[in-house]
Amino acid sequence: MENWNETYRGAVPPWECDITEHFTIAYYFDRLGEAERSLAEMLGLREFLRDGRFPRRFHLRFARELRAGDSFHVESAALGVEGGLRLGHRFVDSANGQIVTWVEESWDLAAGALDRERRDAIAAQLGLWEGPEVEQRPDPPSEAGFIATARGRVKPVDLSADGRFGLAAMVHRFTDACVQAGSAIGMSAEFMEAHRRGLSTFELALRLTGSLGVDELYLVETGIAHFGNSSLRLVHRLSEPRSGVEVARLSQYAVNLDLDARRPAEWPDEIRARAAALVIPPG
Repeated sequence: MENWNETYRGAVPPWECDITEHFTIAYYFDRLGEAERSLAEMLGLREFLRDGRFPRRFHLRFARELRAGDSFHVESAALGVEGGLRLGHRFVDSANGQIVTWVEESWDLAAGALDRERRDAIAAQLGLWEGPEVEQRPDPPSEAGFIATARGRVKPVDLSADGRFGLAAMVHRFTDACVQAGSAIGMSAEFMEAHRRGLSTFELALRLTGSLGVDELYLVETGIAHFGNSSLRLVHRLSEPRSGVEVARLSQYAVNLDLDARRPAEWPDEIRARAAALVIPPG
């Protein structure tokens, strides 16, 4: 497709797969971070990421699993320059050319951050987006009822190439939060092993509004914004706990996955009952 450029190529190592037996979400973000920096460099915007003083939003839609041994590559393009900057990324199965994951990224740049010459240069090389439309999911009306699901300090290994708490490292913490939230409703490791179940994410929306440096504290708190027949939507809030300032927020839509059939399964009554106490009531 015109104006889409390859920004990453690699494979899925078995040690980067999770208990649902597919590529761990945080490692998608690890490769996405590389693709983002490469695209920014192609567009002449690499210094914007180095500075990092603007909010960024990512919306991911997983169309198909990547599993251990799969080869894949990432293609990226600028999508628009109105009201900020829109970028697109697609994860492609290198064996058959199928797009397995769509990523729409937005940079909320201040007015005038891009001068006319740079805007015109980017506008001349826009790619066409053929992925799904982003569905707007409202934030919960409050964090009342959120529970603590991850806590710690930023390690040197967590830093991105630009010296801040990296995308993949943050999403690893959100994965910890997801496991803790699952345990809180009875979806423990014992339950998943006994019933051959896992939590499989099909949609993510990540919003970055701040940053943390090495050895700074972080806290993740989680609430359930939706609980369906086989699905749920978790909302995770990552903050600096002493100030309470939010650094990132992740909306995660997932299903209770039958690991053998690789299809959604209805929630059992005991999990439904425990989850009801954690569902955030609408405003």
